[in-house]
Amino acid sequence: MPEVKKETSPARPEGSKPPVPSPTPDSFSLAHLSDLHLTSLKGTAIGQLLNKRMLGYLSWWRKRRRVHRLDIVEALLEDLKTTRPDHIAVTGDLTHLGLPDEFTDAGQWLARFGSPDQVTVIPGNHEAYVGQQWSAQLSAWAPYLISDDRQDSASTGELFPSLRIRGKVALIGLCSARPSLPFLAVGSLGEKQLGILAGLLLETGKAGLLRVVLIHHPPVNGVVSWRKRLTDAEAFRAIVQQHGAELILHGHAHRRAQTQIQTPGGYAPVIGISSASATNRQSKRRAQYHIYRLSRTAQGWQVHVCVRSFVRRKKYITQDEFRLL
Repeated sequence: MPEVKKETSPARPEGSKPPVPSPTPDSFSLAHLSDLHLTSLKGTAIGQLLNKRMLGYLSWWRKRRRVHRLDIVEALLEDLKTTRPDHIAVTGDLTHLGLPDEFTDAGQWLARFGSPDQVTVIPGNHEAYVGQQWSAQLSAWAPYLISDDRQDSASTGELFPSLRIRGKVALIGLCSARPSLPFLAVGSLGEKQLGILAGLLLETGKAGLLRVVLIHHPPVNGVVSWRKRLTDAEAFRAIVQQHGAELILHGHAHRRAQTQIQTPGGYAPVIGISSASATNRQSKRRAQYHIYRLSRTAQGWQVHVCVRSFVRRKKYITQDEFRLL
């Protein structure tokens, strides 16, 4: 299994709480970002909007272009240089309308977050805005998507579920992104992907790995409205209930959310995060990202969560810390 590079702990940023203990050989830090909407639609040709994208463009023009700010993304990049997680997980919605140029632009941003072995990405519903061969555009991000054993292949038809093992942590990436009708943002996994997921959870669980499942749509009811739901969430939950998982991370809701799914060993925390580029007066919807410090002890896995939030001084600070397991 690939070994994770360990780095010395940086100085504590102003306004943050005391740092958690330094990593041990059996620990790993994972930053979770979502719904960055990194691209601009300025200069988009009218011919590219003759479908559902017209509604999305109007939404961007009226609101989203002022909500999702690239100066916040720049502050995020600076903060990551300070917090220095071992790995970064991005759970979808890097674009606004899933246009080809947006995939290229978002790919350039991804390179600034880190190399493909340091960053794992899954797509969101905005990447699948319309059904015109949207998955083919994922080739621009292929190195950030594919499993460890598929590094020589960028075939979009075999991307998900993805499995990336970093130290004692198994990152399992799912694709819930699907084109949907106007005014809907639903997602689904499908029988084939769910079947492979069951096998991966069983295999990595037997190997004693901490299993982190990455999915864009929340898999628990009540986090988002019916029109934004995961249509086969019940089937997903049944698999987790049977085979277990230690942590499930999602985006899509643009707010912090914490739920859980029962497992054979107890429960799997299901954590949603707000957009990492958004301005909002509500603290649960303000630009944030989480750092999960995953440690294995004699009693089992421990998960410590650090919530980093953007503040008016144009930087991120620690807003909250808590333990999950």
